[in-house]
Amino acid sequence: MKKEFDENKGGITKRILVTGATGYIAARLIPILLRSGYRVRAMGRSIKKMAERSWGTHSDIELVKGDILDRDSLEKAVHGCGTVYYLVHSMISKQGEYKTADRIGAENMAAAAEAENAEHIIYLGGLGDITDKNASRHLISRNEVGEILKKGSVPVTILRAAMILGSGSASFEILRYLAERLPVMITPKWVSMPTQPIAVSNVLGYLTGCIDHPQIRGMTFDIGGPDVYSYRELFKIFAEEAGLTKPVMIPVPVLTPRLSSLWIHLVTPVPASIAQPLAEGLSIPTICTENRITKMIPQKLVNCREAIRRTLQRTLVEQIDDCRESSRLNVYPEWSVNGDAGYSGGTLFKMGYRTRVKGSRDNLWEIVEKIGGEQGYYGGNTLWKIRGAIDRLSGGVGLLPGRGSNNQLKAGDIVDFWQVFEVVPSNSLILVAKMKSPGEAFFQIRLKPCSNQEIELMILSFFKPKGIAGILYWYLLYPFHQWVFNQMSKGMTEKSGLKQITWPQQFEPVLATSCILDHDKPAAEPS
Repeated sequence: MKKEFDENKGGITKRILVTGATGYIAARLIPILLRSGYRVRAMGRSIKKMAERSWGTHSDIELVKGDILDRDSLEKAVHGCGTVYYLVHSMISKQGEYKTADRIGAENMAAAAEAENAEHIIYLGGLGDITDKNASRHLISRNEVGEILKKGSVPVTILRAAMILGSGSASFEILRYLAERLPVMITPKWVSMPTQPIAVSNVLGYLTGCIDHPQIRGMTFDIGGPDVYSYRELFKIFAEEAGLTKPVMIPVPVLTPRLSSLWIHLVTPVPASIAQPLAEGLSIPTICTENRITKMIPQKLVNCREAIRRTLQRTLVEQIDDCRESSRLNVYPEWSVNGDAGYSGGTLFKMGYRTRVKGSRDNLWEIVEKIGGEQGYYGGNTLWKIRGAIDRLSGGVGLLPGRGSNNQLKAGDIVDFWQVFEVVPSNSLILVAKMKSPGEAFFQIRLKPCSNQEIELMILSFFKPKGIAGILYWYLLYPFHQWVFNQMSKGMTEKSGLKQITWPQQFEPVLATSCILDHDKPAAEPS
């Protein structure tokens, strides 16, 4: 049922415009607004990317293409909307470019909102004292955007936040990767700088609360969580929650924010264009100077440790099964979601081999479904036995459980040191590892129909490491996996009596679960 509001109580009946719809905050805000009964117009530069989101086909969503640098497209997007969420800012680190883009975008939005009679603009900015001599250009630009928006005739509410805790937040992902990959850190002075992070759940709570509390229009608020920590303390808290060894930090006085950003780019997958402006902002305190909003929009504030714990609770099972996220009730905004930046959610290693065979897919599937136990793995069985012995010595089950006598597998069945996660007959078998290892592992065998009675046989591996030990584990076994997967492809084909048409080729895989498997579309030609 659509929400309707009494205008005398400050409510709205018009659509809500959310700009930057595929961005980190907006993509989490939109489903909350939709679940609350609001009609939403999502604006982004790609209709296709918005449509691919879990909310992209919702009955109350309208997708529009727009760019903050294009005044006409902004006016079209704002038309008929009462509340506007301005959640766009540039992260281009080239000299002066993001400042110019941010300034023009803010001027265009203020003018478009005024021209289209919008009632309220809500802007999420950055926290920190811009008069500090070490204030970053990025923070100054974020503050300038707010000031430009306020010069227009439409009331603006500005929320200023420091680090946002949650998977997908660039600043949090930098923290995650550094803690996971560097047991020993050479640290600059900024690791002792105080900061007041806020969980993304609370950011969203304040953003949505701005709609229902008209008294906050035209006001600026600092928003933060209940804790103030140094970055050094945050690294230690993350390590404790992730079950990692606390990093050894060696302070040095010469590592500037510029050098820090280059180091972050080298160690983490976060692009330098994002890392540099974020690193530059670490040289000043980022703590709230007032807390009025906690009384005007009350909510339970999530502490740093709980926010980090929530983020890390998401298992590999849930990370790779994004297509089902809309059906789960316990999804935290702190979890990564489908469409987040590629570096979101931590390290995920992948390996895949594919080969084409000619013959009956059912015949090949019969062989696939007999994997494990006395049958073995159709290739590299000696290496599989060695891995099983290592697992036994480590306190695991090894290969001894084998498998049941039933050749038709179902979810939950045990196959040696694997458990069946999902079976799609004649199409896909997914196993999750129960062996002892420094991380989570998935193994998939997939059959995909091609043209001319051909089948593409794919053997895929996914591994989410736990700390540096997991990363070293993956690279140590990588050459063995290459050889074993190649042999398995050949062994399954020979066992099924089918004809192998192409040699196994390595490729970058994507794990496909039942809700996204395309049963009928022929596989593309391997490249």
